[in-house]
Amino acid sequence: MILQLFNSLSRQKQEFKPIKKGKVGLYTCGPTVYNYAHVGNLRTYVFEDILKKALILNGYGVNHVMNITDVGHLTSDADSGEDKIEKRANKENRTVWEIADFYTQEFKDNLRNLNIAKPNKWIRATDTVKDQINLIKKLEEKGFTYTIDDGVYFDTSKLKNYGQLSTLKKEEIMAGARVDMGQKKNSTDFALWKFSYHDGRSFDSTQDDATKRRQMEWNSPWGTGFPGWHTECVAMSRKELGLPFDIHCGGIDHLSVHHPNEIAQAEAAYKKPLANFWLHGEFLIINEDKMAKSEDNFIILKTLQDKNISPLALRYLYLTTHYRSKLNFSWESLMAAQNALHRIYETISGWKKVGKADQKYQEQFLDFINDDLDTPKTIALAWQLIDADLSSGTKLSTLFEFDKIFDLNLKNIWHKSRKIPNEINKLIAQREKARQEKNWPESDQLREEIKKLGYQVEDTTIGPTIKKIFS
Repeated sequence: MILQLFNSLSRQKQEFKPIKKGKVGLYTCGPTVYNYAHVGNLRTYVFEDILKKALILNGYGVNHVMNITDVGHLTSDADSGEDKIEKRANKENRTVWEIADFYTQEFKDNLRNLNIAKPNKWIRATDTVKDQINLIKKLEEKGFTYTIDDGVYFDTSKLKNYGQLSTLKKEEIMAGARVDMGQKKNSTDFALWKFSYHDGRSFDSTQDDATKRRQMEWNSPWGTGFPGWHTECVAMSRKELGLPFDIHCGGIDHLSVHHPNEIAQAEAAYKKPLANFWLHGEFLIINEDKMAKSEDNFIILKTLQDKNISPLALRYLYLTTHYRSKLNFSWESLMAAQNALHRIYETISGWKKVGKADQKYQEQFLDFINDDLDTPKTIALAWQLIDADLSSGTKLSTLFEFDKIFDLNLKNIWHKSRKIPNEINKLIAQREKARQEKNWPESDQLREEIKKLGYQVEDTTIGPTIKKIFS
C-alpha cells in the first residue's frame, strides 16, 4: 500500500517517502499553556494522532516530538501586547510557572481522555532558550536580522522565497491586520527576541506602573528579554529531529504566518528545509465562526463530561469529517455521535467470541486511511462491516483492527461486556424459567428489571443473549 498525504507545501497529495527507511520524524505544534484547550484545538491533536497511528499501521517507527509553548506567545500576532502566560498569571495572581504547569497537565489529561497517544518527547520552550539564542545569533551572522526599540526582528525581504507555504500573496501574509508597523521594515517581519524593558518600562505593561516586571526573562547578547514565538519550534525540532525531518503538523491557522516564519528561519540559518511534509488540520466551526479563545466562543472537554458526554463521542465526531474539511460543531451532532458510538458498543457486546479478521475489509480500510487519512470512509466501512453477512467473530476481530486507528476502546468495552454480574445472571436464569413455564407477566417484569440494571435480553432459538446498554 502507498501512503498518500496532502502536503501543504506542494498543495497536492504526494506519496509519503521517509528520509530514513522505516523511520519517521514527526513534529506537532503543541499548546500555549495559558488556558484550557478547546474542542477546536483538540480536533487538530486527534488528526495528528490518526496520522501517527496510520504511520505505525504502515510499519513505520515514529519519533514524535511535541512542544509546550510556555513563553513568547503574545496576545497580538503582530508582535505586540502581553505574553499570554504572563497576562494569565497576573489575572489569577499566580506565578507563570504555576499557570504553565497547571494548563500543561490539563492538556495532557485531555489527550489521555481522547485516547491520543503521548509524544515520544515533550519539550518546553523555556527549556531551550539557549538553543533559540544560538539560532538568532546564526541569523544575525548571516545578515537576516535588525534591531529596533522593542526587539530583534527577522528581515523577510532578505529571503527570496519567504511565504512559500502560505496560499496568500506575500503582501497579504499578515496575522490579523498588521496595520501599525511601528519601526518594522516590512509588514511580514517578525520578532526573534523581544526586549522586556525600554527606558525602565515594560513593553507589555497595560498599567502606568513602570516597575512592573516580567516573570519570564533571560539575558541575551541583545538585552534582557524573551524569545519570539516563531523561533522556538525551529530550535526544538532541529534539536530533537535534525534538519530536514519528515513531517510537521499543526492547525490551519499556522499556515499563513507561524509556519512560514519557521521555514524562513531554518532556510536562512541552515540553508536546509525544515520539513519535507507539512500537514494542517482545518477549523472546527461554531455558529459559523471558528472556535477560538480570543472570540470567547470555545467549549472545553470538561464541559462535555459535565453533560455526561464521553470524550470518545467527540473523537468519533472528529472521525466523521476529513481533517482538511471544516467541521461544524453542534450539541445535536455531538449527541448523534455519542448515540452512534453506543450503538457500536451495544452491538459488539452481544457478540460472544473473536474470530479471524476479514482480509478484504482490512485492505479496504488501509486503502482509505492511506488516501490522506480518509476517516469518514473508514467510519462508513465500519458500519458496512457491522451489517455484513459475516460471522460475528469475524466482524468483531476486524473492528478491533480498525480500532488501531479509531481508538474508541472497542476491545476494552467488549471484554467488560463479557463480564456479566452474578445478579444479572440470576435474573436471566429466573426469566428463562418463567418463559419455559409460559409465565409471560413475570418474564416481562424480569426483562424490565434487567434493563433497568443496564442490560438488554434478546430471545433466540438457541436461548437468550445479553447485551450491555450504553446511554
